[in-house]
Amino acid sequence: MARSEVNRSGELEVFVQIIEQGGFSAAARVCGMTPSAVSKLVARLERRLGTRLVNRSTRQLQLTPEGCAFYERGVRILADLAEAERCASAHSAPQGRLRVNANVPFGHRFLLPLVPEFLACHPGITLDIVLTDEVIDIMEQRTDVAVRAGPLKDSSLVIRKLGQTPMVIVGSPDYLARHGMPSSPDDLLRHNRLGSNYARAQPGWPLRFAGADRVVPVSGNAQTSDGESLHRLALAGLGLARLAAFQVREDIAAGRLLPVLEALNPGDVEEIHAIFVGQGGYLPLRVRAFLDFLVARVNIDAGPIG
Repeated sequence: MARSEVNRSGELEVFVQIIEQGGFSAAARVCGMTPSAVSKLVARLERRLGTRLVNRSTRQLQLTPEGCAFYERGVRILADLAEAERCASAHSAPQGRLRVNANVPFGHRFLLPLVPEFLACHPGITLDIVLTDEVIDIMEQRTDVAVRAGPLKDSSLVIRKLGQTPMVIVGSPDYLARHGMPSSPDDLLRHNRLGSNYARAQPGWPLRFAGADRVVPVSGNAQTSDGESLHRLALAGLGLARLAAFQVREDIAAGRLLPVLEALNPGDVEEIHAIFVGQGGYLPLRVRAFLDFLVARVNIDAGPIG
């Protein structure tokens, strides 16, 4: 088939829908096609490109590395086309469903309180929010923007830094009255050290003692899947927890929590990023509007606990 006869934008739209809808049948329903027609379109596309884009099975559909690259570039191209059309029309406001995935502490402290204002500014957008401290695959979960704390793996995804926060070990006054205020890493070993059970959790708490770095292992009678749950357990007096300063600053000021071994805090910070697919002008308008809104509104105090 001659290149001029190929509807490449139409093929891209179908291919993107296959990935975002999770399969041929679902994409066929969205595109108004039969599953057979969708399957033939992909086979024809793979023949023309000379490479396999997806591995099919009866249970799931998985992108090949070439398919992943084709999908990412396809999303950008379609977003650019859609934005060009919106800018040329009288209806250029951001619109559509925006899938956002954020870690739980950031979600509760920053994201959810901003939702009413964001939707009032952008009534054409519908937010689909998931809060979890587990690191997700943005492509697999069909997420537009993910907010994550801590080190990031090398990736073809784009990041935008939202801020950074110190970390602090805290305990409730009631817990410390019962078990004593630790004054050294060895004292800390005798305390109930609450931890996290998700894969990316740090194995221990770093301290700087007598001029040397030391990591105290986490060992307690409770683990949680997210930092907000750890925060609540610490407030309840179950044990000590190492949390982001923005989570506990108000509790410390109000006396609900007390900083522990702050003189031995090594001063490490946890960076918080928005992660997304796309570059610059290739972002969908709804994604760019959300990112700009977050950067303008989120103020993560990076100062030390005083």
